[in-house]
Amino acid sequence: MTARRRVVVIGGGISGLATAALLAREGDDVTLVEARDELGGRAGRWSSDGFVFDTGPSWYLMPEVFDHFFRLLGTSAAEQLDLVRLDPAYRVYFEAEPEPFDLPGSDARDALVSLDPAAADRLDAYLASAAETYDLATSKFLYSTYESLRPLLGRDTLARLPRLARLLGEPLDRFIRRHTDDVRVQQVLGYPAVFLGTSPAAAPSMYHLMSHLDVGQGVLYPRGGFGAVIDAIARLAESHGAELRTGTRARRISVRGGVATAVDVERADGTVEHLSADVVVSSADLHVTEQRLLAPEHRSRRESWWESRDPGPGAVLALLGVRGELPELAHHTLFFTRDWERGFDAIYGSRPHIPDPASIYVCRPSATDDVAPEGHENLFVLIPVPADPGIGEGGLDGGGSPAVERAVDAAIDQVASWAGVPDLRERIVVRRSIGPADFEREYGAWRGGALGPAHTLRQSAVLRGSNASSRVGGLLYAGATTIPGIGLPMCLISAELVVKRLRGDLSAGPLEEPR
Repeated sequence: MTARRRVVVIGGGISGLATAALLAREGDDVTLVEARDELGGRAGRWSSDGFVFDTGPSWYLMPEVFDHFFRLLGTSAAEQLDLVRLDPAYRVYFEAEPEPFDLPGSDARDALVSLDPAAADRLDAYLASAAETYDLATSKFLYSTYESLRPLLGRDTLARLPRLARLLGEPLDRFIRRHTDDVRVQQVLGYPAVFLGTSPAAAPSMYHLMSHLDVGQGVLYPRGGFGAVIDAIARLAESHGAELRTGTRARRISVRGGVATAVDVERADGTVEHLSADVVVSSADLHVTEQRLLAPEHRSRRESWWESRDPGPGAVLALLGVRGELPELAHHTLFFTRDWERGFDAIYGSRPHIPDPASIYVCRPSATDDVAPEGHENLFVLIPVPADPGIGEGGLDGGGSPAVERAVDAAIDQVASWAGVPDLRERIVVRRSIGPADFEREYGAWRGGALGPAHTLRQSAVLRGSNASSRVGGLLYAGATTIPGIGLPMCLISAELVVKRLRGDLSAGPLEEPR
């Protein structure tokens, strides 16, 4: 028998919790430390006056990734979560269009084609390609640590290399325009680039696979919000023996002889503890791990390397409790400006600024869940902005930084005008804003980014970087800033990649599930 490894996991977001759960099930002695008083990281919760808000992720996509993760822990998503299929999957208000567009919760292809009937054959080809590319990604790329490229070079992958090269070399927006001339369809197919932290012009067309998720699979929602997902994973981690400590901030990763040996942590009362470790897994932002937790001689990347990277977008968030019903909004509602390229240029261009008007996203979970007092609605509004903490912080009742509150005011007025709710502003009874400075302070987000490093070509797959330190043995990474990328499903996979790395598993696909 071998001795149990002592593992310290830094960060209590979904990737840290998932890592703690999987490694505890492996038989390791796992301690997770989270600086904040609650678990969940960006997938947090905030309550006020009977309203319960998710403060981060709100789209339940790639359900098979969640299913697989829970099965690795001997259970299932169906046992742990109360999942509801949304219908419509989402609603879209197009600027200057008289009627919104609803994408049905199932059989969505016909609705999409109805926007551009002349392109039916081309759109069918697009969706078929999205499904095929998605299957290839999940079987060969997303679950790979890239420690060895040999498992990726099977006969089926090699046969597809010319096509993969074209998909990597052509921008997503150009690929979409070859399949439809309708601006509305182009926007529906292009907006998932935002989930990747980038724009359709900067994302490789490989990522057209994202359209398989909403158009092909539909969109689910876990009752209780995404806090329920966090609760389930935390519960499973503890049931397998992991210790989860909140109010415990990692201050330094100790390295001896080129190997991580401990994590120094500070408790809420100011006392310092030395947690010995055989393995350290940091799910903190990679920039925080390298620049704050490691001594200079143990860092894998210089500051100049970071300066050349794309942090993805920032965000201004508004959590709004509204008196009265809002049937004009679906559970998920998107507001697309006609000239949305100008909005992307405002965020990612050479002179970054808050777009006005912006293409915004509104979540109304009270359409599906009991998250607001009777006769009221719960709204989560996301306004994409540059990743810049200088934009400011949020606050209660309009008390945030001026630029943040102006962005929230503009978004409220935009929803009111486009969706036909002229008295929306007067009906708001709870208001909280969150700005890029909050993302930097609360989550250690590099440059105040809301999601993580953008999935541009040079920041995707093997080019995103290893999930193991090149300078420190026994130091691994999980989370949105490492492979495979941003989003809750990717964070779950990143936890599995830690297990694969420790097992020495070089395979390209998911781990085998227990019977």
